[in-house]
Amino acid sequence: MSAMTLEGWCKLSADQKPTHLEDIHFYLTAEDRLHLEQAEVYLQENGQKEMMVDANLDTLDLKMPEGYGPLADCMFRVYLGGVEHRGQFHLVGHRASDGSLIYTNAVLIDQLLN
Repeated sequence: MSAMTLEGWCKLSADQKPTHLEDIHFYLTAEDRLHLEQAEVYLQENGQKEMMVDANLDTLDLKMPEGYGPLADCMFRVYLGGVEHRGQFHLVGHRASDGSLIYTNAVLIDQLLN
């Protein structure tokens, strides 16, 4: 398992600028990493720019900053970025209390530890 601590962001509506949150903590399993890698390959082979991958809330052990949880849903957004079209992901969800968009900064998939 890989422990992740990433900066978080909150958007109350689509036209609002995001508000910076404290760090969001979660764990990625080897299976999560495999799914992220498979999504990256799929995007590269099929000419698509992004896709959503289910996050397993049972193993994610998500720790949200105070006042920003729990989430009603939670997924990984995988996309190809940069000149080299390398796979990146970030955690995306909606706050259960009001549906606000919550997300983390992105991470390169190939930088995850085995």
